[in-house]
Amino acid sequence: MNLKLRFALLFTFFVSVILLVSCVAIYVLFYQSREDDYYKRVAKEGMEVYNIFTDIKKEDRHVAYKLIKEIHDKALFYEQVFILDSAGAPIFRFPDTIHIPPLAYPLLRIQEEKEIRSMDQAGNQQVAMFMPETNSYVFVSGFDKQGFVRIGFLRLNLVFVFFGAMALSILTSFLFVRQAVKPLKDLANQMTKTTVQNLTERIAETSANDEINEIARNFNAMLERLSKSFEFQKNFVYHASHELRTPLAIMLSETESALSRELSSSGYKETLLSLKEEQQELIELTNSLLLISQFEQMDFEEDWPRLRIDELLYETVSSCKKMLPNLVVEVIFANVPENDDDFMVRGNESLLKSAFTNLIKNAYTYSVDQKVTITIDSSGESVFIHLDNSGTQLPVDEKESIMVPFFRGSNALTTKGYGLGLSIVYRFIAIHKGTVTYSPISNDQNRFTVILRKAPVAAG
Repeated sequence: MNLKLRFALLFTFFVSVILLVSCVAIYVLFYQSREDDYYKRVAKEGMEVYNIFTDIKKEDRHVAYKLIKEIHDKALFYEQVFILDSAGAPIFRFPDTIHIPPLAYPLLRIQEEKEIRSMDQAGNQQVAMFMPETNSYVFVSGFDKQGFVRIGFLRLNLVFVFFGAMALSILTSFLFVRQAVKPLKDLANQMTKTTVQNLTERIAETSANDEINEIARNFNAMLERLSKSFEFQKNFVYHASHELRTPLAIMLSETESALSRELSSSGYKETLLSLKEEQQELIELTNSLLLISQFEQMDFEEDWPRLRIDELLYETVSSCKKMLPNLVVEVIFANVPENDDDFMVRGNESLLKSAFTNLIKNAYTYSVDQKVTITIDSSGESVFIHLDNSGTQLPVDEKESIMVPFFRGSNALTTKGYGLGLSIVYRFIAIHKGTVTYSPISNDQNRFTVILRKAPVAAG
């Protein structure tokens, strides 16, 4: 069952329930109103008969009967009236041929309640009344023939109205649902047509602030993200293939050259050392690619441990000095922390160390004096880590691209590398919901700034 048919059936079902409840309510209310009105009419007729009867002397009861017959002969349909004295003996009946049936309730109850209403199986409505001034009982009944006829007409009309409204609601529901789901159908068609080749196509959006338009906007935003992701992957694969091909081609060329001629032991050793160097570069490139791929889908986790950023930096600097013996690092605190929580962040220790290692190696590689100055600053809800070095500054048009994988600035043309270090830094800092930016701060001075959120103060 498709969505359109389901919505139409649900709409029709709810409308039918509302119609049925409304029709039943109208019928019940009208029936109760008719019944109550006729009871009042029966009681009124009984009172009129009683009043005429009591106004005429006992010796004139025959005259009273004739008068009542003339006045009330057609007052009620199937009208029957009889009056009992205080002992329960009949003193008047109308018409005089009626047979007084056994009483359905004792006289004492009538005397206590003053008026009792009831209906027999034939539909005759009966009223029993106690008259305290004469200690007598009046019983009157009648059949509301016209009322039941009107009830029948009402019932028939309600049946026609119900089924007519049902037919109209079915037609309306299909037209309404068809119009309502049209944007969803357009969205489904667009999803069917969406492939890697046409991610630039978008669904038409309107200015309406409704759910359908919100779905269209979200779908277009998703396509935009997918387009950027596919573009990134395409460029990444292209550059990765190119970078992997270069050292492999060099290694193949050197191997073929060595095999094509006779070399001395020193020549072979020189060739093997060159191959080893290319292999090390290939391993480094492969490790960087695996590192980016491994953490591509990783996100920040709230249960990561709390880390002191200054201690983590000291450990990272110590590791870097073992790899780079000529490295000189100076760590400066912009302000004295008021408490330990000022430098606490929540994060993955290995990822942060890898990010800062790449930043330090990058600053060392492109510095003129192999010196890196690290400044730690705590301000507000964030921790700022500035890494400064002296070296050639990047042009303005290259500042936005240095975090892109395999991009190498104009200052790196004479330096070996693959342009993956800063992209790793960018990804690992982004995982921690932080930012990393580059800015020239003075003549031949470069600065990379990492901003991380402080960890919430530990309870207790």
